[in-house]
Parts: sequence; C-alpha cells; structure tokens
Amino acid sequence: MAYDLQDKLVIAISSRALFDLEEENAIFDREGLESYYRHQLEHLDAPLAKGSAFRFVQNLLAINKKFDNKLIEVIILSRNNAATGLRIGRSIEHYALDIERTGWTAGTPVARYLNAFKVDLFLSVYTPDVEEAVSSGVAAATILPHTPVSSQESDIVKIAFDGDAVIFGDESERIYQEKGLEAFIKYERRNAKNPLSKGPFFKFLKTISEIQDKFPMEASPIRTALVTARNFSTHERVLGTLEGWGVRVDEAFFQGGVQKFEVVKAFGADIFFDDQDTHLEHTAKETPSAKVPYKH
Repeated sequence: MAYDLQDKLVIAISSRALFDLEEENAIFDREGLESYYRHQLEHLDAPLAKGSAFRFVQNLLAINKKFDNKLIEVIILSRNNAATGLRIGRSIEHYALDIERTGWTAGTPVARYLNAFKVDLFLSVYTPDVEEAVSSGVAAATILPHTPVSSQESDIVKIAFDGDAVIFGDESERIYQEKGLEAFIKYERRNAKNPLSKGPFFKFLKTISEIQDKFPMEASPIRTALVTARNFSTHERVLGTLEGWGVRVDEAFFQGGVQKFEVVKAFGADIFFDDQDTHLEHTAKETPSAKVPYKH
C-alpha cells in the first residue's frame, strides 16, 4: 500500500530554512551554479550549521517518537537540483532528523508541488515561493534570519501566532490601517457576535488542534499561543470565533499595541508567525520568526 500523507501534519521546508546556507548561496550569486555545486561536493563531510527553522523542525519530529504511526511529516522542497542535495542529505543524517521525502525542482517554483504532497505549512527564505504558496491555498511564511542557540531536543513544540491576517482574515486589519484605532474598536464591538473570517493559517491551526485533541490538555506535545496587538476590549469576537471553529489556543495575549517580542520569548516559542515587520524585526532577534504575506 502506498504511503498516505492525508492524515499527517505535513510541513514542507526549503533547505535554506532548515540549514544555514548563506555562505553557499553567496557563492551561487557571485560565481554561479558550477561553483556552488563544486563547493558542496568539496564539503560533503562538513555538516551544515542549523538554520532559522531547525529547532521548530527538530521538536516537531520528536513528537513522532511517542507513536507507532507518524503524526508529523517534514519534507524538503528546494529549488536546487537533486545533485546539490547530497550535502543536505549528509547533514540530515548528521543531526538524525527523520526526513525521508524530498523534492528538488532545479529552479521550478515549488508551490505547484505543495498540494501533491498534502502540505499544511510551507516555510522558505524565498518570498516569491511563499507568496505563490499562499495564493494556492497553503499556509506559508518567509522564515527570517535567526541564529539558533545550541539546545537539546524538546518534548513539546510551542507555536505562537498573530491574529488578524494570519489566523483570521484581514477585514479588521484593513479598517485599522485605513481608519485608525477608534474605528477599528467600534467595528469590532459592533460585530462582537459575528465570527471573523478564516485567514491563511486557519487550516494549519485546525490541524494542530486536531492533534492536540488526541491528548489530555496537560499532556499535549504541542502548545499554541495567540499574541495579538488587539486590545482586550475586542476579545469577545476573537475568542468567540475560535470557539465556533472548535479550535484550541492554549494561551492568548491581547497586547494593546505593546511590542510582542518579550511575551513571545517568555512563551518560549519555537516559531512565531506574524504579518507585520514592526513586530518581526524584534521577535526574530530572540525567537525563530516567519512573515506571513499580507499586502497592505
């Protein structure tokens, strides 16, 4: 019987998001593909350093050790060609990552393959691929530069999300951008009983929630947090929407415009998703962070 990805949480990630390939990418930009390929072959036995999303992936894969059947599948999808993946494969083995499936597109946009692999989340450093993924209905984000600290594998994965334009749609975000805070608060209070629309990360959060439901609340291997710039005065619509969706969020922080990075750090997030540079430029210094495309 063919291996079925349908009932898994499937994360697709580019090689540059998983490993630190900035030196190699600079060689490619400066000298071209042949020099890049030669450099990789000459350094086959030198494991690549951990990239921005390494901790997130490592801890996700650790969940599988609790089960006979995998719950999490991580797939490398890269614009490299297959030959340049040799060093990536050696590095995967070096870190004992349980990654068995890869795709190498030799420059072809990877977004066209996401649905074929039943992908729930795509992470890349290449924003055009991320934007195409979102346009095709897949949750996707651009992973930002972050230097991982040396850490041991954890038995719990912590994921933090912004609300508007990430978990929820952007209608309220647009009102805030166009008319200001007072109009936004009035709009939210007027629509407190009306659920928010589903944002680009709704399906991803829903899949996570379904995994959480397999465990007692205190024993779940995944913990989530909503970290929003909203005031608490607009909480009713947010919490009512999540309840109506049957989606679980373990912790919720209504920041009222206060910078998010300290709360995200205190939560201990393995990754934080937001659409606003003003927050991400601070969180990325302490926490692996990823930008969800949003055209203001």
